[in-house]
Amino acid sequence: MELVIEEKIKRTGPVIFSEYQAGEGIRKALSINRQDVLFELKASGLKGRGGAGFPTATKWMLSAAAVADKKFIVCNADEGEPGTFKDRVLLLEYPKLIFDGMVVGGYTIGAKTGIVYLRGEYEFMLEHLESCLEKMRNENLLGKNILGKEGFDFDIKIRFGSGAYVCGEETALIESLEGHRGEPRNRPPYPVNTGYLGYPTVVNNVETLAAIPHIITKGGEWFKQHGTDKSTGSKLFSVSGDCEKPGVYELPWGTKISELLELVGAANTKAVQVGGASGICLPQSQFDRVLAYEDAATGGSIMIFNEKRSMLKVLKNFMEFFVEESCGQCTPCRVGNIKLLEGVERIEKGNYTFAYINTLKELGKTMQVASKCGLGQSSPNSFISILENFKEEIFHTNGNGGYDGKAK
Repeated sequence: MELVIEEKIKRTGPVIFSEYQAGEGIRKALSINRQDVLFELKASGLKGRGGAGFPTATKWMLSAAAVADKKFIVCNADEGEPGTFKDRVLLLEYPKLIFDGMVVGGYTIGAKTGIVYLRGEYEFMLEHLESCLEKMRNENLLGKNILGKEGFDFDIKIRFGSGAYVCGEETALIESLEGHRGEPRNRPPYPVNTGYLGYPTVVNNVETLAAIPHIITKGGEWFKQHGTDKSTGSKLFSVSGDCEKPGVYELPWGTKISELLELVGAANTKAVQVGGASGICLPQSQFDRVLAYEDAATGGSIMIFNEKRSMLKVLKNFMEFFVEESCGQCTPCRVGNIKLLEGVERIEKGNYTFAYINTLKELGKTMQVASKCGLGQSSPNSFISILENFKEEIFHTNGNGGYDGKAK
């Protein structure tokens, strides 16, 4: 089945959207040993593209070294971060690139099963993805003795999430796959040793897997030619908001925010939210910062707000989202997000003191270190950064560091 969609890619790039022949990465991987695949990955410096930035080679090496009867490769396609839609484009237009990456992963760590954990709202693409998988089986790129490689059996199945934001975290995702409530697990043990059904499991983001076949066919050193020393390769950015040309852009890591704004036709920009609702909000004075793990890190979401937007309303929208999406398992996240939202509502009414606001900022910092998973650890980012970077707008300051007396 060919699924017809509206073209969303506004700018192709040097890595993910570069030339690639379906199945080429699998053929190359099967022509070398598993250790060489791992060495190539390590040489590339590839880090997870879902936002955490964990070295992909390390994750694969740990799982490859684990001794178990079964192992699994899981594609995290639960694209739930607000403002992110790059994985949707990859799944619709480049599914074989992702599936090839999963097959290479299966060969490398010794897994026989791959699972795509697909966002529930993406059910419309199921028939399209299943059709691609069936074609790969017919071409012996999936199934038994893939491409004549005796003993290498690997297949992929698709499972759906149910709309829980927290299931973007890998252990909560695994809990959901097992039929349980989607809640993060205590770590250690880690999924690379004790994951799905208790077996070693590698969980990679859609974009991470899509980079694998390019690295295997073109080399880790080729990949490192793009980006920075600490952030190698390119990144897909989902650009939305107040700009003329929203869409998915592939740009090298190290691109300045100001350069991205110019590329997408953003005018009179007041703020850029980097990393989705769980990211940081930057003012004009910081538009010279670069998009990279060592500076303004992001899983891909870039939201642009012009001078007409109320940053307090933006913040309230984010905090309402986190209150709704917290799984409630740990107190810092369950209670903390409610308290932060209450703070925003009190600011709206002018019913606050600055001592109270400072206390909430400290609460946010406590949440960042005390929450069990990435949801609670990152949800205060917007609260802290927006209040810090837009204090004159939000607190009605006089521009000289003093306040106009509206705080109560």
